[in-house]
Amino acid sequence: MAQAPNVLHFSGHQYLRHRLVLSILSGKPVRIDKIRSDDKNPGLRDYEVSLLRLLERITNGTIIEISVTGTAILLKPGVIAGGSVTHECPLSRSVGYFLEPVIMLAPFAKKPIQLTLRGITTDEHDLSVDIIRTVTLPHLQLFGISDGLELRIKKRGSAPLGGGEVQFLCPIVKQVKTLDFVDPGRIKRIRGISHAVRVNPQFSNRMIEAARSVLNRYIPDIYLYSDVYKGEESGKSPGYALSLLAESTTGAMHSAEAISKPGVPPEDIALLAARSLLAEIRRGGAVDRQHQTLVLLMMVLGSEDVGRCRMGEPTARTIQFLRDVKEAFGTAFKIVPADPTDPDSLDLVFSCYGVGYVNANRSLA
Repeated sequence: MAQAPNVLHFSGHQYLRHRLVLSILSGKPVRIDKIRSDDKNPGLRDYEVSLLRLLERITNGTIIEISVTGTAILLKPGVIAGGSVTHECPLSRSVGYFLEPVIMLAPFAKKPIQLTLRGITTDEHDLSVDIIRTVTLPHLQLFGISDGLELRIKKRGSAPLGGGEVQFLCPIVKQVKTLDFVDPGRIKRIRGISHAVRVNPQFSNRMIEAARSVLNRYIPDIYLYSDVYKGEESGKSPGYALSLLAESTTGAMHSAEAISKPGVPPEDIALLAARSLLAEIRRGGAVDRQHQTLVLLMMVLGSEDVGRCRMGEPTARTIQFLRDVKEAFGTAFKIVPADPTDPDSLDLVFSCYGVGYVNANRSLA
């Protein structure tokens, strides 16, 4: 056991995904214990086990040990293999839960990844596939990962029965570029996608009308697209949702979404989405809250140079992520107020020195 000091050690069931990702990227084994040990139903949930299985399939040589009670796991990472993988996601979480960690790993695989996920495409816990397609993937383009990067939504699937299918294609890179993104710019356009499956198709238009009534006061360039899926492609359950994104002059993006609830009219859903978008823009920064961890991770993995990025207040998840990154890669961020002269501004500039992570897995063609 000469290598014991190198094992990353964490407790608790939260932040499981980014800890597994950090372990696989840094090559250090990770041990996570006390997973819901005080719960009536202790141990890993079905979606967490499913995620471990998915990571096992997109990597080669990863060893995962789960304790008998499921309250502790040990993961010894292998190489990220990529290639073509199909995975059935359990109906307890949407495919966004599984896509987020894969998106962090995919650029460093051995072969370009083609991942097909089946299950629920939109739910209230995780990023929906629309946000991932229109906001998360463009964030990767900031780091020079763009050719052949796409997410295809083959079928929609609403909770509780799912039936959706998405295909994620990601190229491989040798190294990610250093980011220098400190000017959030001004919002120049708002785009949105509303979809309604297995309900009256008018719902989609009603959401668009209601969202416009709020957003038109701020900016004229609004284009909300109604996405129609018919028959087999619309999954097994009825549902509708609205995803909005605001893009600034410098390419900063903020996103928000709202999803149908039983007995709530589509207008209310749209107003909720529009207001959360405005709240998100007000928080400022060049990266929205849900993508802070992705951008910070790519900054840590960047070439050996100083990367800078301006963000709003960090979420609890981001703060924990910064601590975990320090454990895994030894990288600490320097965090300073973006505008010291303005006392009302909560924006911060995060800067770090990249570790110069080189994708050693890729097949040298």
